Amino acid sequence: MKNRGLILTIIVLFATLIITFVFEMGKSSNVDQANTDNENKTVGILQYVSHPALNEIRRGVVDGLEENGYTEGENLTIEYQNGQADQSKLETMSQQLVQDSPDALVGIATPAAQSLANTTEDIPTVLGAVTDPVGANLVDDMDEPGGNLTGVSDKAPVDQQMELTQELLPEAEKVGILYSSTEDNSKYQVAEATKEAEKAGYQVEDYPVPSANEITQTVQTMGDEVDMIYIPLDNTIANAMPTVVNEANQKDVPIIPSVDSMVEQGGLATIGVNQYDLGVKSGEMLADILDGDANPASTPIYTFDTGDVIVNKEQAEELNIDLPESVTDEATYVEGEDE
Repeated sequence: MKNRGLILTIIVLFATLIITFVFEMGKSSNVDQANTDNENKTVGILQYVSHPALNEIRRGVVDGLEENGYTEGENLTIEYQNGQADQSKLETMSQQLVQDSPDALVGIATPAAQSLANTTEDIPTVLGAVTDPVGANLVDDMDEPGGNLTGVSDKAPVDQQMELTQELLPEAEKVGILYSSTEDNSKYQVAEATKEAEKAGYQVEDYPVPSANEITQTVQTMGDEVDMIYIPLDNTIANAMPTVVNEANQKDVPIIPSVDSMVEQGGLATIGVNQYDLGVKSGEMLADILDGDANPASTPIYTFDTGDVIVNKEQAEELNIDLPESVTDEATYVEGEDE
């Protein structure tokens, strides 16, 4: 009987050990799986230049990632580079980002996206603020990009902008389009703006500038020749917006830009895509790629259907422009930046 009791005790202890071992192994497996699910990811961000619109996009990308489970300093590392509008810097920075083998890349503005595309065909890349990804030779098709790139287009509703211009400036007849002749992104937009402006009944003249050094003189010339200046989504002009506004104001020529941040800097008004929202959408798409739920090759380029009416009331007063109710009823007002 004693031997039988001893054997029973040994069996119970042995069974307990086995159960405990299996339980602990299961816990360990779950922890390992959790660690895999929350594995730290690395994202490289290349921004073309510093100006409010692109800075807002970058802020939106980071917030969009966080809203979808990727927080910098916890399970996300962000490597950030800014080319400051220098093509040679963009190339060097692209190589540096790619050499670090990040899980994904972000190109903010067309020149930055093109530089990344020229550096890698393997690392998933999200485009932020690229108006014409096909024309910029970044993707094969807006619905089926076909490579390692997808993202968000910042294409502005030019037809709506021209309608807004007619409401705000009913006596304007001639539109001058100011843009950088070195930016592929701008050439496409100029063609679109010219078509829509002529459709609205305006005379149109293009004023390309080869570099920022020619902007002051060009705007002075425009002040004597046009009734309104239209600016597409152009990084070179956006970076020099205070200069453009200063020269245009001296000739009492209003500016209709394509982005809200340029209205804040002294543009009269626009209908445009909110740049922060654009960045958030880019961050969401990036998170899907990091999760393994999206493949850039088959993820359509996202384009916003509508824009917001943005008005600089201070600038309207500066130019003695009366704002019609048809505009004020829908407008969001921004304050001009301090000089």
